[in-house]
Amino acid sequence: MPTLILLRHGQSRWNLEDRFTGWVDVDLTPEGEAQAIKGGELIKAAGIQIDRAFTSVLTRAIRTCWLALTAAGQVFVPETKDWRLNERHYGGLTGLNKAETAKQHGDDQVKIWRRSYDVPPPPLAPGGEFDFAKDRRYAGAVLPDTESLKTTLDRVEPYWAAEIAPKLAAGETVLVAAHGNSLRAIVKLL
Repeated sequence: MPTLILLRHGQSRWNLEDRFTGWVDVDLTPEGEAQAIKGGELIKAAGIQIDRAFTSVLTRAIRTCWLALTAAGQVFVPETKDWRLNERHYGGLTGLNKAETAKQHGDDQVKIWRRSYDVPPPPLAPGGEFDFAKDRRYAGAVLPDTESLKTTLDRVEPYWAAEIAPKLAAGETVLVAAHGNSLRAIVKLL
């Protein structure tokens, strides 16, 4: 019987600092590492045998995947990394502290940017500190400069349909170690 395991990455340094992280490649905290290991221990305790793992191209999700598979005793499981499983792109909010952003723009506006389905934050300025266009992980890809939850779903859905759903249809057990919003998109597709 096919099984889908969705695992959000463990706590990152910017989660701890309450910053909009999006596509910035920050690592796990020691607590985040412990959370990933705990996820793997739960998989092992449940006796689940994973056939394939998928993750984003961001360190916090990759390391969560590796730590969980190691703790589950299944480090040999093939894994696929793809940017389409990245976190939602927070555009011009990237790197900002959430409380400070609310003070500057107002709680209501920040809530709209964060929680509405189809209203994205302001776009990321090209050529700035967080412009990912020259990052080789995204070579050949047309990248967004901001995303709403809807456009995150629009990015995740074709990858889900082409790569992950067929594995499940073939009866495989699949682990997806990714991010809050890309995992929300997958849940919406179920």
